[in-house]
Amino acid sequence: MLAAYTNEGGKNTSNAEQEICQKIALAGLRRGGFFEHAAFYGGTCLRLFHNLPRFSEDMDFSLTEKRDDIHLENYFDAIRDEFDIAGFGITITKKDKKSFGRVESAFLKENTEAYDIKFQTKKTIKVKIELDTAPPLSFNTEQMMLMQPYSFLTRCFTLPDLFAGKMHALVYRAWQRRIKGRDWYDFEWYVRWSVPLDWRHLQIRIKEFNGRDFSLEQFLDDLREKIASTDIDNIKRDVLPYIDDSQKSTLDIWSNDYFLQLADHIRILK
Repeated sequence: MLAAYTNEGGKNTSNAEQEICQKIALAGLRRGGFFEHAAFYGGTCLRLFHNLPRFSEDMDFSLTEKRDDIHLENYFDAIRDEFDIAGFGITITKKDKKSFGRVESAFLKENTEAYDIKFQTKKTIKVKIELDTAPPLSFNTEQMMLMQPYSFLTRCFTLPDLFAGKMHALVYRAWQRRIKGRDWYDFEWYVRWSVPLDWRHLQIRIKEFNGRDFSLEQFLDDLREKIASTDIDNIKRDVLPYIDDSQKSTLDIWSNDYFLQLADHIRILK
């Protein structure tokens, strides 16, 4: 699997190893029956199943209905078994952090080091998995195929609902001092490929996470205000480690005005 990245011209071995870990973890979850109850979303989903040209760190999952009997711990044995098949022993440690709220977080790690999966390389690879156990609903899913480490299907959010989750994160999530330029990179990708934004799902996400009823016009006003007040140089710096050298020149056009014009090209699915 690592050789395939080299053959495709990939130069960041650490990113490639992390992505291989993500695929192995997905395979384990699939064997364990996790996707009977949950769906994959976020930047890593976009990367693995829709060829987003940037690497992504976190693996985000949502239950498909609000339940209190489905937990990540139920599937730890399946994940361990999948890494054993691949020849890598791991341990899994659950992390409880108040800032995650209802999002459960777990880190996969190699036996001797906490919070990491370590291959036979100089780098340690950390993969974080988050499961929303009380998700905003009214989203659609589809079965998407991966062919490594074996061919299997993963239940994923559809693109319009992935777009809704991304725009909620970009505009309303409280990142404090953390700049998530990767959200902006994905925003540009969705608009470029004319993916419609599922307004109904986004509206529900805003209501449940932020406690506010919004009209589409209010959301677009907030988006433009966010764009106008953002330091674009900072978001460029955040993205650079996650893209290949051949992609870096695509950031040259980035400016506040550029993103304001992108906002005008959003297709809305009501």
